[in-house]
Amino acid sequence: MAQESTLGLWLIVAGLGAYHGVNPAMGWPLAVANGLSEQRGRAVFETVLPLAAGHLLAMAAVLLPFAALSRFIEWNHALRLAAGTLVLAFGVYRLVVRRHPRALARIAPTRLVWWSFLMATAHGAALMLLPITLSLCSPNVAPDEQHAVMSGLLASGGFTAALVAAVHTAALLAAGSAMAWTVYRYVGLKFLRQSWFDLDRLWAASLIVAGVAGLLMARS
Repeated sequence: MAQESTLGLWLIVAGLGAYHGVNPAMGWPLAVANGLSEQRGRAVFETVLPLAAGHLLAMAAVLLPFAALSRFIEWNHALRLAAGTLVLAFGVYRLVVRRHPRALARIAPTRLVWWSFLMATAHGAALMLLPITLSLCSPNVAPDEQHAVMSGLLASGGFTAALVAAVHTAALLAAGSAMAWTVYRYVGLKFLRQSWFDLDRLWAASLIVAGVAGLLMARS
């Protein structure tokens, strides 16, 4: 893979992290609510951190197994095609079925890491990263080198997936913190009550785009 192409994929990983961080479904309104209820700015960041931790766990739970399997060279192409199809299908599903699982409403607000993990999973946040992660994990070795490097490929794939999850979550944390602090410090609760915005359709469309991109990258 060319160096410029690899850099572009990492920039997309970070960009999607910022996009996920801005999306209110990933939890920053909870940080604003906690800050306003406790009347201290520190509570905003104390809430954002566990939300980011739950998101990181959700990313790792999906990306690590797929990345590990992708390191088996003979499976790589088929796995990338399957991943692109899965993301595309889930995006269409989210576009048609916009209900959130009822179980999410029953989780106590104090269990932020668990809530964030389930919310990111239910929205397919990690799936959006899957085609990019598999492209970054795609081995570039000749067939006669396969046996010599196979022992190292599995660990390398896992490391790459973990790094994708970390970079993505760092961008999410920065964007979500900025969003929560701006609303808490300068806008206030009135924004949450009257100026709410819904990104569900845009989110579903993003999944579809990610799926199509994954299929195109798998064929290249």
